[in-house]
Amino acid sequence: MLRITKYGEGILTQKGALIEKFDEELIDLADEMVDTMYEAHGIGLAAQQIDKAIMLCVLDVAPDEGDINFSYELDGKKPPIDLIMPMALVNPIIHRVSDDKDVQEEGCLSFPEIHGDVKRPSSIEVEFKDLDGANHSLKCDGIFARCIQHEVDHLNGILFTDRMDSKTRKHLKNDLRRLKEITVAGLKNQPQ
Repeated sequence: MLRITKYGEGILTQKGALIEKFDEELIDLADEMVDTMYEAHGIGLAAQQIDKAIMLCVLDVAPDEGDINFSYELDGKKPPIDLIMPMALVNPIIHRVSDDKDVQEEGCLSFPEIHGDVKRPSSIEVEFKDLDGANHSLKCDGIFARCIQHEVDHLNGILFTDRMDSKTRKHLKNDLRRLKEITVAGLKNQPQ
């Protein structure tokens, strides 16, 4: 499992570099990220969260069981969700967002035990490349759209706490301060 960066590490606020080389190394990194995401019980993981400032994220929003409560269209089709998950998005750009917005509680693997309400567009359209460098277009809503927006924010150095309203951030202020202190102290104690 790769080490997941925590709040307080500078890499989390760095915009990722575009990926231009599509090779076995990129595929291996994405596989390791998926394994790390699963091990940490997450549904998404961005490269900044494993200490790499590049435009790569992985996600898996397929339900363990039951019905899918979101819609999606990949390249104009709707393949079964288990055929496209887990999914790697390389150099993703969100082109369109809905005017409709909804508020839901979010968490983040880089912010253990910290959750808060975040308002986001209900549906999006994102353009991205796969691990072979092929172009794709994805329209989605619900948790699928929310997860992509959260991860693409990471790739652009934006944290989910940046998207919270001031009241929510104020409520989490002490928890965030403690987490940052723990992170910074842990980094100082790491062997160089």
